[in-house]
Amino acid sequence: MKTVAIVGTFDSKGEEFLYVKEILEGLGLNTLTIHSGVFDPMFVPDVSNEEVAREVQADIYEIASRKDRALATEVLAQGMEKLIPRLYSEGKFDGILSFGGSGGTSIVTPGMRALPIGVPKIMVSTVASGNVAQYVGTSDIMMYPSVVDVSGLNSISTRIFTNAALAIAGMVKEEVAVTVEKKPLIAATMFGVTTPCVNHAREYLEKHGYEVVVFHATGAGGKTMERLIESHYFDGVLDLTTTEWCDELVGGVLNAGPHRLEAAVRAQVPQVVSTGALDMVNFGPFDSVPEQFQNRNFYKHNPTVTLMRTTVEENIELGKIIADKLNQATSPTVLMLPLKGVSALDVEGQPFYGMEEDKALFDTLRTRINKEAVELIEMNADINDEQFAIAAAQKLIELMKHSSSETYIKEEVQ
Repeated sequence: MKTVAIVGTFDSKGEEFLYVKEILEGLGLNTLTIHSGVFDPMFVPDVSNEEVAREVQADIYEIASRKDRALATEVLAQGMEKLIPRLYSEGKFDGILSFGGSGGTSIVTPGMRALPIGVPKIMVSTVASGNVAQYVGTSDIMMYPSVVDVSGLNSISTRIFTNAALAIAGMVKEEVAVTVEKKPLIAATMFGVTTPCVNHAREYLEKHGYEVVVFHATGAGGKTMERLIESHYFDGVLDLTTTEWCDELVGGVLNAGPHRLEAAVRAQVPQVVSTGALDMVNFGPFDSVPEQFQNRNFYKHNPTVTLMRTTVEENIELGKIIADKLNQATSPTVLMLPLKGVSALDVEGQPFYGMEEDKALFDTLRTRINKEAVELIEMNADINDEQFAIAAAQKLIELMKHSSSETYIKEEVQ
């Protein structure tokens, strides 16, 4: 029999969680109740808040005595982040469900994010209708708006709670037999202005027996890819669109954080990297662009997206960052430079065409890259030329085959 973990503040919302517990058990499921509140629960849970706090060497009674809500939330969230994946790895539950306001959501979602992708996870929350990036991160948490506060059983809340219970029950109980041919898996990065390149490369790789998972380089896409690389999902990485570093450096809205380009290095996964869309920084509508950039070169991609051309100075910094990240590689790594343009907007006749900017980027990479760690390939083509895309795909296949041979030899020697 499948089990659903029900996590929440049983001290303040015990009645609501018991209601959901009864629904799930009535559907033929086991439940595992985990108390995430600070004070004594209204019913005896399977896992106490004492156990949650103990995961991070904290005393829940001491925390309760201090009456510091921020501290309590932080400690319990840290405890959940350790406890939830451990209980799942021990086979204690098959899916997880929680209800809460901003505090309850902040406590439980770190534990949900730490679970593998594919494990059913639903967070019914008062904050689910806004920006939920801080709660979801790079996971597949389903954020379900509670519509009303998670407080009391009424004609609206009971419908919401029931629907959430039915949803998690369906995900946990129902299984569909899907036969998927196992192929070597490749991660690739794409942006609108590098789409032709990635499509050409993907088609070539798929024809040669590889499966390609494409990530949109919008900040969340890069973060998600990095997480999955570190979780060893991929056999190779085709990171042709590294534009998220522009937003990280300059202050755009689609940054992927300071650790972008590190996962493949740490996981020792073969990678082919390029300079896709390093000509642009992303902002929202034009009137949202910070005043400090008012004299820059802009392109209104659509009413909600404004692109800004990177400068010579910014391209020098981008070259330094990318070189320094790749220089840490101990597994096969190639950097490919498309000398005629890094995006669809950076070719002759287009609004971001910039010979000086590109030269600054390429010269910095040439001088700073460690040739012993990274193979540097330059092509007299723009990034969306089919020949560039296919060359990148061919190179990645070569790296993966070489890496696979080395692994086989090592295993034989051992």
